[in-house]
Formats: sequence, structure tokens, C-alpha cells
Amino acid sequence: MNIPLFKIYWNESDIENIASIIRSGKYWAIGPKIREFEKRVADYVGVEYAHATNSGTSALHALMLAHNIGEGDEVIVPSFTFIATANAPLFVGAKPVFADIEEGTYGLDTSDVERKITPRTKAIIPIHYGGSPCQIIKLQKLAERYNLLLIEDAAESLGASVNGQKVGSFGDSAILSFCSPKVITTGEGGMMLTSSKDIYEKVKLICNQGRAETSNYFSTTEQMQYVSLGYNFRMSTITAALGLSQMDKLEDIIFHRRFNANYLSKKLSEIEEIEVPFTLPNYSQPNYFQVYQMFTIRVRDSRNELKEYLNKQGIGAKVYFEPVHKSLFYKKLGYHIELPVTEKICNEVLTLPMYPELSIGEMNYMVEKIKEFFA
Repeated sequence: MNIPLFKIYWNESDIENIASIIRSGKYWAIGPKIREFEKRVADYVGVEYAHATNSGTSALHALMLAHNIGEGDEVIVPSFTFIATANAPLFVGAKPVFADIEEGTYGLDTSDVERKITPRTKAIIPIHYGGSPCQIIKLQKLAERYNLLLIEDAAESLGASVNGQKVGSFGDSAILSFCSPKVITTGEGGMMLTSSKDIYEKVKLICNQGRAETSNYFSTTEQMQYVSLGYNFRMSTITAALGLSQMDKLEDIIFHRRFNANYLSKKLSEIEEIEVPFTLPNYSQPNYFQVYQMFTIRVRDSRNELKEYLNKQGIGAKVYFEPVHKSLFYKKLGYHIELPVTEKICNEVLTLPMYPELSIGEMNYMVEKIKEFFA
């Protein structure tokens, strides 16, 4: 078999939504579909405002600027993440400070975050790993106690929730990503979420060249004012149209991901050499709702050998993530620190294929090959 790490879940509505924009002959760059997509996501997550961007990284960059994070500030981030989370403070001259994670959710460890707080700390950026909520309520209380900004990196976790509240709605602001492997995808794309009108208005300016738009820039003769420094972080209408058709399928996508994850967990839990997400502490708590953007097991020994074996059998297993603080770039910046839990988990995690159309036959094949390896 050939089982890739992910497959995009699409149907004819995705094609038709894009085609309708193309056929219109207008609004390919800026148009009403973008506002519609933003409102749809904001209402779903439970925040007042959303602003679509060309990537999750751009959304993080814009939020650093909108929250006035800059030179001399410190931002606490995990090292067990995609590098953009850690890079965001560097974009604005601030310093990323790495805190360790906890083993239940692979999210920031509140105790270590508190140890890393200094008078220069301005914000905390936790991630919700692979569709699993982190200990966001503890981090929310910690941020309130120390009067810090809480910016959620929910790039991988649209639809995940704690106590019925969607991730992305706990902090001062948040970001989502819609790149190819995410819960829903627009190919590339992202979104900023907040309930602060002030942050929303700032992000709009930052993402659109600092231009105060009162109408569609490409279809008006009106002269508009440039009131601040800005960037081109815009999402196109074509991309937003795809996002809307993907949102129509979101609940179906989440249902199938959860079904497949539960099936795999039950089968793989019979193998004593690995630990499946189903057995991790937070997964036994019914108030934690995971969407399984990734399905990550832990392998105590022979993780790399298992990965290579599965790859040779046509199974797209991959390691997510290597520790950011040990990357060549961060070593060059002088980061020589130890994060024992992060480093332990990074040496054990292995992400297996997970997508809505993963068949029972394919999952059985994956289980069979893992058993075969350990036998």
C-alpha cells in the first residue's frame, strides 16, 4: 500500500466555489467572500473578530506588531512546535524564551512557564499540538496573574475545545493555519482571531500595507490614506472561497478524524512498545475535545528504526517536531539550554497518517506493519 501522511479532504463544492470567483471576472484579490469567511470562522470559534491572512505565520507576525511587542520584550514559547511560533517574536526584535512542555497534552508546562517569567516578559504563546488542546485554562490564569498577553497558536486545532469552549477563544488573540495538512485547508492561508476591536483594527492595517480602506482598493477611484507601516499579508478571494466550502465540511472532517483516531488507538494499544494518544492523561478527560489533526504515538525504543521501516512499507510516518532550540539557527543565536521533557518527547514521538478518508483496510495495514516490526 501507499499511505501518505495526509490527504486533502475535498469535493466538487471546492472546485465550484473557486470557479464561481474566476467566472465573475472580479474580486479575485479583495472581495466579500473574504469577509464572509472571516465571520464564519469567528462565529464558529466564538470570538468577535477574525482577519484572514496569507499564512498562519503572517497572522502571528501581525499580532506581534498589533500587541506592541518589540525590542527588549520577552515572549515565552514552546520548543516543541513548528519553528514559526518561536520565530514570531524575532520578527519584531523581541526575544523568544523557551519553556518546557508537559507529557499529557504536549503543551506548555505552566510551572516551567512561571519559572521563566521576568520583568521583561510581555506574552505567552502556547500551541495546541496536533488538534489537542493544551492546558489552556491554567495558562490563562497564569497570564492574568502576571498581567501578560496570552496569544494562542491554534494553527493545528480548529474545532478542538475545552469545556465546550473552542481553542482560539481563551487568549487575548489567536491564530489559525489553513495550509495543506491542517483540519481544513485553503492550500496556504491563515487567520487572526480576537475579541478586541482595537487589535482587530490594527491587524487590518498591518496586513494591508497600512492602508485605511473604506472600499475595495481595486475597484474604486477613491484615494485612500496610508496611516501606518504595513505589509501585504492579505488572503485572496479565491482562497477565501475555498475556505468557505471547506468550512461546510468541517464537522464531517472532525467526525471522521476522531473515528479513525479511536479505531487506531484501540488497535495499537495492544502493542506494549508504543503509547497511543488514547492513553495520554488529557484524552481520558471528557471535557478535552481533540480533532486529531495529527495522530502521534510514542515509541520508547527504536523510534527512528520504526519510522524507516514504515516508510519502506509505503506508510508516510514522520517526526513532528524536532526541538526548535536545538536547530542550527537557534544554536547560532546562542540558545544552549536544556528542556528535559521536550527533548525526551521529541526523541519518542512518531506521527502516523491521519485523514478523513483513511480506510479501515489502510489502518489495519498500518497496525499489521507496526506489529510486524516489533515481532
